[in-house]
Order: sequence, then structure tokens, then C-alpha cells
Amino acid sequence: MKHIALALALALPLGSVASAVAAQDTASTQASLPWVDAQVKKVDTGRGRLTLRHGDIPNLDMPGMTMVFHVADPKMLEGVKPGDAIRIAVDKVKGRLTVVRLQPAQ
Repeated sequence: MKHIALALALALPLGSVASAVAAQDTASTQASLPWVDAQVKKVDTGRGRLTLRHGDIPNLDMPGMTMVFHVADPKMLEGVKPGDAIRIAVDKVKGRLTVVRLQPAQ
């Protein structure tokens, strides 16, 4: 019984470390994604989605088209409106195409 308690006590901090490492890996992966030019067609704040006309997305081997994307954080939609020219980074998150970074076009 002591061995089980000891194993559990040791496993808890390791789980926290693993979570921190996974978060860091995700952040560095997102930072390496290419920027893609896009134009906002529709903003759905209630569902956390954007309809975009976008250029080629090389990391997904996707040609330019108009489609709906989820956003990683609903706060990304603040101040975004139809007609805006933006730059996005897109990745597959939990099986869904998701905008993980967004900024105004330069």
C-alpha cells in the first residue's frame, strides 16, 4: 500500500510537468505555422467561427478558397468585421481546422 501511495505522490508532479511541456510544444508549433492572407466574409462570435476567403495554406496542403474556420480563442474575434484584411495561421486542433493566430494584414 505504501508503494502505491508513493507512486501516486511521484506521478502527480510529473503530470504537471508533462502538461507544461505539452503547452510549450504547442506554442512553439503554432509559432512556426505560416502566415496566410485572408479576407473576412462573416464573423460568428456565438460559435467562435470565421468565414474567410484565404490563400493557400501550405502546412495543410490546402489551396485558397472560402470556408469556415473555428478560432482557438473567442477573444480573437474582438474587433474583426466582414471586409477586414487579415493574416492567419491555421492548424488542425482536435480534428477541426482552427485559426490559432490572427492579426491585421500589413
